[in-house]
Amino acid sequence: MRHIKLAPNWLRFLIVVVLVVGVFFRFFNLESKVYGHDETYTSLRVSGYTKTEVRRQIFNGRVVDREAFAKFQRINPEKNLGDTLKSLAIEDPHHPPLYYVIARLWAQIFGTSVTAIRSLSVIISLLVFPCVFWLCRELFNVPLSVPFLAIALVAVSPIHLIYAQQAREYILWIVTILISSASLLRALRLESKRQVSDAWRQAASPLGGAAQMRLRTATWGIYTLTLALSLYTSLLSGFVAAAHGIYVMTRTRFRWTKTAKIYTIAALSGFLVFTPWILVILTNLLQFHRGIAETTQKFSPFTLIQSWLLKLSHIFVDFDFGLENPLSYPMTYIFLIIVGYSIYFLCRTTHPKIWLLIVLLIAVPALPLMLPDLFFGGTRTTAEQYLIPSYLGIQLAVTYLFAYQLYDGIFTLRRIWQIIFVLVIVCGIFSCIVSSQAETWLSKGVSSGNPQVARMINQASRPLLMSDSFGMNYGNVFSLSYLVEAKVRFLLMKDKNIPKIPKGFTDVFLLNPSSTLRQGIEKKYKYKIQRVYGNQSYSVWKIAKI
Repeated sequence: MRHIKLAPNWLRFLIVVVLVVGVFFRFFNLESKVYGHDETYTSLRVSGYTKTEVRRQIFNGRVVDREAFAKFQRINPEKNLGDTLKSLAIEDPHHPPLYYVIARLWAQIFGTSVTAIRSLSVIISLLVFPCVFWLCRELFNVPLSVPFLAIALVAVSPIHLIYAQQAREYILWIVTILISSASLLRALRLESKRQVSDAWRQAASPLGGAAQMRLRTATWGIYTLTLALSLYTSLLSGFVAAAHGIYVMTRTRFRWTKTAKIYTIAALSGFLVFTPWILVILTNLLQFHRGIAETTQKFSPFTLIQSWLLKLSHIFVDFDFGLENPLSYPMTYIFLIIVGYSIYFLCRTTHPKIWLLIVLLIAVPALPLMLPDLFFGGTRTTAEQYLIPSYLGIQLAVTYLFAYQLYDGIFTLRRIWQIIFVLVIVCGIFSCIVSSQAETWLSKGVSSGNPQVARMINQASRPLLMSDSFGMNYGNVFSLSYLVEAKVRFLLMKDKNIPKIPKGFTDVFLLNPSSTLRQGIEKKYKYKIQRVYGNQSYSVWKIAKI
């Protein structure tokens, strides 16, 4: 890596422009996309209410308007921060509380509007840039070219933009992963006698040795703290910690050295800080199991692999085409080649202490999730957020490839790689432009079609939307409450019994009803029910008199 030099003026100018563009799009049109199913759960936790309280108060068979939902999506004087923690512990123990505590405090200052609650993620996303800079400096130990290239790729990465504008904990998780990894490398570097500078070696005074000891202790303390914060952000940080552990043990050749001992103490201390939430999980083990249970939908191995490849390309370009669009595949295979070659080139040209951490960061968090999905038919890894550590590792590998090739001695090759790099950046910028103008995105999951559903309901003069609180319906009906007009009314059922349909409405819609409910309504009321939107997993039906 010695031939990697400072970036030329044109490249430094491009990186600055890309960074400005990336920051701009993080703040632009924050409220434009649908407030999705998962985000309504964030607002519910911020409010301090539980789903049980919501079901009791509005899922009771009575007709309500959209304002009935607002109480459970904003700060209320009868609920406090303790209620936020309690609601998570009881109903969502698989979601650690750090982000939700911060969101509650943020909402008390800036409010609970869509823009306000999403702006927290935007502010947190700005911390990604110094964190990725620090990690690259510690990992590659080269001039500023590699960290700056990494910042450019991250600035216009579609995945980073999506989570920077989403009221969920994932962008905070990215920050904690980066800081914990960088602080680990810094601590290991300070522990390594081979990398201690001559200035430290020649320091004969006790003060110099004491200062060195304080610096090492502080660095290990930062790692312990950031590991604990990462665990309090996502339980999947355990896989990141496992990757760190394998990395340290490999560097020490699986010997019980002083470095291995200090790392073990630091890692165990981080998990010890996380012990209170572990006890919460154990206390609510049944609810925890329900929260992490796989969905009933099954994908074939071929479809699952296609989804993984598509998500991999979303690190660099995402026009929200989906698996069905044939335009997705050329870009997917192009970036698959770039990523594959980046990992190969990294392993071939760098020291194991560099490439090993990146490879472990890619493989260790991904394989325990991907293999069960592949062999047993799960769908968890079709969601991008579960593979965030792997995506960060891939970005580091691609960054190194570009940093190396942009300064290759052969002029023709250097120009080719400069063009490829600029094209990747352009793809990212265009992805940001498309995303900024969209009202929905595939990352919204089951809520991605809600704008279309809301328009259909709003067209009726006196519409009624019927729903229960089972499965995805609960979050989706809350999501729709942000989109429908004031004239829309909701009949929220407390069970799966056939409801009494009130009169006075021109159009009656059913949100994702079971076949038993549809057949029961048709038999009881002699109505015909037709599907007007969706598929087997999420649908909207309309009741019509025969």
